[in-house]
Amino acid sequence: MRRTENYVKIEFLSRSSNEGFARVAASGFAAQLDPTLDELGDIRTSVSEAVTNAIVHAYPDQLGRILLKMRVAEGNILELTVRDWGRGIENVEQARQPLYTTGGAERSGMGFTIMESFMDRVHVKSVPGKGTTVVMRKRIATRAKTGR
Repeated sequence: MRRTENYVKIEFLSRSSNEGFARVAASGFAAQLDPTLDELGDIRTSVSEAVTNAIVHAYPDQLGRILLKMRVAEGNILELTVRDWGRGIENVEQARQPLYTTGGAERSGMGFTIMESFMDRVHVKSVPGKGTTVVMRKRIATRAKTGR
């Protein structure tokens, strides 16, 4: 594991209104790495998908806790962790398949697929009845500083 250069933890309720907050918080934290607009979009979208999964699937009938941990590691690596203590996922590999959903007809089943396409690495650990942890990593390209 690379050395941590900075980190923050935020815990919030699984209300749908907090998904937007988590997206903005991740974007703001990532700004210290000077990401491009495309990289920021990838980060916002991935956090949005992970938090929405926790809200919709982990706590379908109740409010629960969601933890968002954000970390910058040496080498311009942004690590984002979304954790819940909800229902958990019975079969993680099946859940990662495109179009698979347990959320009903209004859900696309593309959450993990989207996260995997926008991030360099996505790791999912889940225990039924105990919750799910999604760890996403993205290396932010280092840009040359311009002197004026």
